[in-house]
Amino acid sequence: MKFAFAGIDFLGGVFDGLIEAGWTPVKLFTRPCDGIYDFNEVVVAQARRHRIPIQLSRILPDDIERLAQEHGRDVVLVVAGYPWLVRGWHGRVRYALNFHPSPLPTGRGPYPLFKAVLDRYESWGVTAHVLAEQGFDTGDILAQDLFPLGSHESHESLLAKCQMAARRLVLGPIGKELAERWRRAEPQGDGSYWPRVNDADRTLDFRKDVAEVLRRVRAFGAIETIARLGQSRVFVAAADGWQEVHGHAPGTVVHRYRRHVVVAARDGYVQLTRWSPVPLNEAGQIGR
Repeated sequence: MKFAFAGIDFLGGVFDGLIEAGWTPVKLFTRPCDGIYDFNEVVVAQARRHRIPIQLSRILPDDIERLAQEHGRDVVLVVAGYPWLVRGWHGRVRYALNFHPSPLPTGRGPYPLFKAVLDRYESWGVTAHVLAEQGFDTGDILAQDLFPLGSHESHESLLAKCQMAARRLVLGPIGKELAERWRRAEPQGDGSYWPRVNDADRTLDFRKDVAEVLRRVRAFGAIETIARLGQSRVFVAAADGWQEVHGHAPGTVVHRYRRHVVVAARDGYVQLTRWSPVPLNEAGQIGR
């Protein structure tokens, strides 16, 4: 089958998996990435290897119409990690589907992985669903790949699990049984929408237990949390900690050694092992 891929490296394994499954790529729709949190180098390189056109602007109905005119209406539009709502595919192409990193209908929204770790979900998954034009992540479910989560899950481990699950879906039910899955797609029903996180969500609160502080650090991982050290704020990429009775006020810096900083929490200490200062712009706001 011919397909156009809309997405970035986050779920770029879907692009690779479809090619491995014998599908033929005809176009890449991607978007500019900051090279800090978002990347598209891998999918762009894959598109160039296959000598297919690349579009960085938002997909519009006219783009889908041209896709159908050039490659036939059986071309499949596959979306994975694409920020814009895609409209206008009905009546132009037969299939349009999205890969979402949650067990829908739980966790609709731009990036549910942080909250999945913060809320201590015991299982998670990736969903392939019909691309809905009325709202993000609400289309009928084609297939799901579910997996357990550990008690010390991190953003990076959950991301890897989601990427591997998406690839399993591509090499299994989606890559081999799309037409049959399409006929048997199941409505989602009521669900939950999780909005994009903000700096308040990323900020460590040392008035909490050590375990809760460390869970927040793990939940954001390389995306980093934010901590206040005296009058300064820092990005935190990694931390350790332990429980210990003490008389320090939560948030007090009690020890420093080279780049390691120990901060008092409610029931013990948190040691920041990888951190960097928060850059400020002229208005005094976070600059990244």
